[in-house]
Amino acid sequence: MLLWLANFLEHYVHGFRVFQYLTLRAILSILTALILSLWIGPAMIERLSRYKIGQVVRDDGPKTHFSKAGTPTMGGALILLTITITTLLWGDLENRYLWVTLLVTLGCGAIGWVDDYRKLIKKNPKGLAGKWKLFWQSLIALACAFYLYHTATIPTETALIIPFVKSMSIPLGGFFILLTYLVIVGSSNAVNLTDGLDGLAIVPCLLVGGALGIFAYVSGNFDFAKYLVIPHVPGTGELLIFTSALIGASLGFLWFNTYPALVFMGDVGSLGLGAALGVLAVLVRQEIVFFIMSGVFVVEAMSVMLQVASFKLTGKRIFRMAPLHHHFELKGWPEPRVIVRFWIITVVLVLIGLASLKLR
Repeated sequence: MLLWLANFLEHYVHGFRVFQYLTLRAILSILTALILSLWIGPAMIERLSRYKIGQVVRDDGPKTHFSKAGTPTMGGALILLTITITTLLWGDLENRYLWVTLLVTLGCGAIGWVDDYRKLIKKNPKGLAGKWKLFWQSLIALACAFYLYHTATIPTETALIIPFVKSMSIPLGGFFILLTYLVIVGSSNAVNLTDGLDGLAIVPCLLVGGALGIFAYVSGNFDFAKYLVIPHVPGTGELLIFTSALIGASLGFLWFNTYPALVFMGDVGSLGLGAALGVLAVLVRQEIVFFIMSGVFVVEAMSVMLQVASFKLTGKRIFRMAPLHHHFELKGWPEPRVIVRFWIITVVLVLIGLASLKLR
């Protein structure tokens, strides 16, 4: 929106041409989303408290969590709202990748909102039934996958890129649809499972999202892509605006979500952010690198799957409690220690992922 205005004013004042630069608009996106979050956040938290939209704590969970009962949740709506406003303000609204990412994010966020609404306002402990949650996630992911597959104009857009190997890619054909589905749905649910401690999920989302923004910027620039020997996907550079908005919104939310949290993101935030990361990874053709960088999310999801499988098959549990962060809590780790160590692991994994830009 503001880019269109700047383009119009450029005819009269040459200085407005500066807004054509992605890097400037990315910086402004971070600041805009951060300021909006800090401005809207207190009022949203106050309203959530007034309507008693508070966290429900599991009876079988760590005892240290009992004090969190009643803490306002559904704060993820703040993240999605600020991301949307910022992206619409600073993004090129003619870019189809920007709209795909935004719609997938808001669509999965809406699923989480319905789940939170039923649990917290309608007092239905089951929320949105798991099968229906997966159904709607699948519908959104498949719609995205089919759209991207049928609108692809170059082979790179539907090929699997192998990191750390120069110029190696595997044409996927129709399997691109399956891969896209698995990445979006898997990422959405993995972030949702990770969101169990104050700030645990939001910082990895910020770090991985920022790294994907770097991939988007270089893959959308022909010269950078050629120099780094990575796939050039025209148009993906504009995704830097979305990832910048995600960074700013995440920082703003972390202001309120850091230990001890004043608000939780709820499913509306975790499902939406997870889907956003998944579709970004698909668009910049870095699914394998995304898997590496999202190691914390992957391990958290795997811990739940292994726990359920082990209990059903043998009647025994592998972990004291799943997801994995609760296992460490029950071993005696203080909550801040678990959080910060998971953050540190994510930093290392993101650096490994970014190293794939040059190590080929």
